[in-house]
Amino acid sequence: MKAWVGRIAGDVPVFLGVPDRESLERGVCLYLLELGPAPPARGGGRPPLQISVCYLVTAGGESPERAHRLLGELVFAAMEETDFDVELTPVPTTVWAGLRAAPRPGFRLRVPVRRERPQPVVHRVRFPVVTTAVPAEALLGCVVGPGDVPIPGALVELPSLRLTTRTDAQGCFRFPRVPPVATLGRLEVRAKGEVLALGPEALAAEPQPLLIRLPLKEE
Repeated sequence: MKAWVGRIAGDVPVFLGVPDRESLERGVCLYLLELGPAPPARGGGRPPLQISVCYLVTAGGESPERAHRLLGELVFAAMEETDFDVELTPVPTTVWAGLRAAPRPGFRLRVPVRRERPQPVVHRVRFPVVTTAVPAEALLGCVVGPGDVPIPGALVELPSLRLTTRTDAQGCFRFPRVPPVATLGRLEVRAKGEVLALGPEALAAEPQPLLIRLPLKEE
């Protein structure tokens, strides 16, 4: 703000404190009245932080004519700034009383204050991403009971993959797309109150379609 006043008023002294007798008679006084919110700046990347500050601007000089001319130059210059908001309503007497200064001509000037925020550092991947495709295959089998009688409606489950199916009328089941048998984990079969669990070694040792004999209690 002092640099802005310097561009308008030249080497006139600029004061940032309470408008006292010296500042009111010799130069420009910029008294910070308040801070306020401001709409966030738009744009790509990380937007800067932004607030609004309100200054009470008064001017003095070696003569009233000089003070009035300087104040007018500041007002019109502020109106030319697209980011500045000029308020010309009279400053309440309560404000002057709080500052312990005699009322005099002035205006309030709201300007945005921004603080840029550093952009997050994105580290580039300097090695190629290697993906390995795991072949998928079908898992087929039949569930039978004593005498190799097919068991329809048996529940067949692969817990590690959260896959379940039931045997059809011929006691057969099918998982259409699963990883290789060695990586499936256990296979569980439930029917008529009986549970049979087969580990990956047992599954890998059996040719497909699997023939799973479920020991059932005689009714």
